[in-house]
Amino acid sequence: MRPQIEWNRREGGARRYEFSGASVLLAGATGGIGAELAGEFAARGADLTLVGRSGDKLGALPVAGARSALDLRSPEACEEAIGTAVARHGRLDAVVNATGVVAFGSVDELSIDALEELLLTNTVIPVLLAKAALPHLSTGGVIVNIPGVIAEANVAGMAAYGASKAAVSAFDQALAREARRRKVRVIDARPPHTETELSDHPIEGTAPRMGAGLPPRHVAERICDAIAEGTTDLPSTAFAETAGARP
Repeated sequence: MRPQIEWNRREGGARRYEFSGASVLLAGATGGIGAELAGEFAARGADLTLVGRSGDKLGALPVAGARSALDLRSPEACEEAIGTAVARHGRLDAVVNATGVVAFGSVDELSIDALEELLLTNTVIPVLLAKAALPHLSTGGVIVNIPGVIAEANVAGMAAYGASKAAVSAFDQALAREARRRKVRVIDARPPHTETELSDHPIEGTAPRMGAGLPPRHVAERICDAIAEGTTDLPSTAFAETAGARP
């Protein structure tokens, strides 16, 4: 019998989202934050569908779940990813998008190819994935996008990257109102600089010197906590307050 994924009352009248048996599609599962999210969701009992471009990297993730090697920069690929989750687990309860690329350099130095890649991966994929997911998400379902802190305040030398992320935050604001009619929640997560390898592998340019960032594990835990707690907005300050709170 299909398990019911819903808000469940706990002691003291608090309500939390139950992960056990929830069907979670995680896009960008092999990235720095994505891999930590995969481990955190698995530890909380979710049934995972892991999506990334590299089949080898997906296979190396030490968690159970369906694997789907896809380039999500097309409507067909996003629909295939959603279809895989529904076919494997019989439902879809959450979609978490941890895909992303970065480029460095001033606007006049940025190539058109890099600009297109930034917009396709960082801006278009979240829209396509949400569009494909909404007809299938269960009541009480969740969509999570991760624009990051740069969506709050863009910086010189990363203008196009920041714009591609700020566009996702703007999208999430309106999507949340539309999705509410379907009883689906949207979480816009904007963690501060996080110690992933993304900046070490830009599609163009060289990363400036950056201060120490948050551990990816803390970011993953905070996002999962937000899903559990019913949060709809995760500004950068919400992550900073929890940095170092767990081993």
